[in-house]
Amino acid sequence: MRGQLPAVAAAPRPGIGRRGLLTAAAALPAAALTAGCSGGAPPARGGRITLRFQSLAWQQDSVRTNKKLVADWNARHPDVRVEYVQGSWPTVHDQLLTSFEGGEAPDIIHDASDDLADFAYGGDLADLTPLLPDRLRRDIPRHSWAAGTFDGRVYGVPFLQEPRVLLANRALLRRSGVRLPDARHPWTWDEFAAAAGRLTRGDTYGVAWPLKEPVSVTLNLALSTGGRVFHRHPGGKVEIRFDATDRVVPRLIHDQLNVDCSASRSTLGMGGADTLPGFFAGRYAMVPLGFSFRQQIAQQAPGGFEWTVLPAPRGSTTDQGVSPQTLSVAERCPHKEEAMAFIDFLLRPSNTVRLALGDWLLPTGRKALADPALRVSRHDWATGTALAGSLRPAPAQSVRGYPEWKDKLATPGLQEYFSGGIDEDTLWGRLVDDGNRVLARYQR
Repeated sequence: MRGQLPAVAAAPRPGIGRRGLLTAAAALPAAALTAGCSGGAPPARGGRITLRFQSLAWQQDSVRTNKKLVADWNARHPDVRVEYVQGSWPTVHDQLLTSFEGGEAPDIIHDASDDLADFAYGGDLADLTPLLPDRLRRDIPRHSWAAGTFDGRVYGVPFLQEPRVLLANRALLRRSGVRLPDARHPWTWDEFAAAAGRLTRGDTYGVAWPLKEPVSVTLNLALSTGGRVFHRHPGGKVEIRFDATDRVVPRLIHDQLNVDCSASRSTLGMGGADTLPGFFAGRYAMVPLGFSFRQQIAQQAPGGFEWTVLPAPRGSTTDQGVSPQTLSVAERCPHKEEAMAFIDFLLRPSNTVRLALGDWLLPTGRKALADPALRVSRHDWATGTALAGSLRPAPAQSVRGYPEWKDKLATPGLQEYFSGGIDEDTLWGRLVDDGNRVLARYQR
């Protein structure tokens, strides 16, 4: 069944078996890891296997943590050496596309689940289903596994995820008298709209929507109202529809910008970080941003600035879509079992906590998520961990053709709609009619 982790038995290998290899990654001498290699390729450099791990870590603490974990692995496993390769989020898709075509892709690949579909369906990523250790299988929830699963096969291990939250000016909230929501009692979307209206006073807007990249914002938050946009039929074919549930969130954003004017129009072309100076200056009382933006606020906010993290509004549920960060293995990697052993090591609960703290994100694994370090009140870590159970893979990310639809139709269409340039019917006509023609090319 799609979205479930298949129970595929591993084929034993001569010498140490796959399950033994993954256990040995943590406890046995490195020589145990060299009892053969996937695809029959000989180990390089006089018997030592070398794997290239491309990481997209970019924050200083996160880069330091990743490099330290690689060094820890290499100290314990001198016969299976991992080389750290620095990648970049803005360029990773094109870089991987080029490297796959040229046969020079890294062995172990850090990416996001919404970037995997074309690589998975195109045969560039290895099917990890028979390689997954039981510990990892059990620790990551089934709904999180769906993020890296395509046609019933696992191509990416989801390990970090980021809820969208409301970063708010605590002093302005207190003066307005609005009810402060928490994870158990979040605002409804109507309450959020009303609160933004009450917070709009003088030169202060109730909310700033940074909408340089509007698609993931609207689609992921629309999950709370039952919106999906991409609807998969039993035969596997995907159809784009904008039902009433899909329209609630984009319509609310549009009205805040163009009708009640509780949202600043000047932020329409901004990225999330661009809104922080105005947030600090009191021009916006709330900014919907990813959970990791807490780090920039903690580091950059002026002295005495009071801020807090509020959960995203709820509709019929508190669900929201996310695209977890993933670890994959290239199909051409000749040492797939050794690569999975490294992934298993990197994602031990204690190591995953270190990765989460370095990126200010949430782990997908249950044991790491339960760590006391991620449940403290400082910087509202506890608010984020309380939301983890509501995070679901965004429906769009498993759809072939989604990147083209997003870049060519949805991004310019939503930007024009939010700016007041087109009405709702015109927007949906473009995204549905033209969008289904785009998907049809990928589903022949």
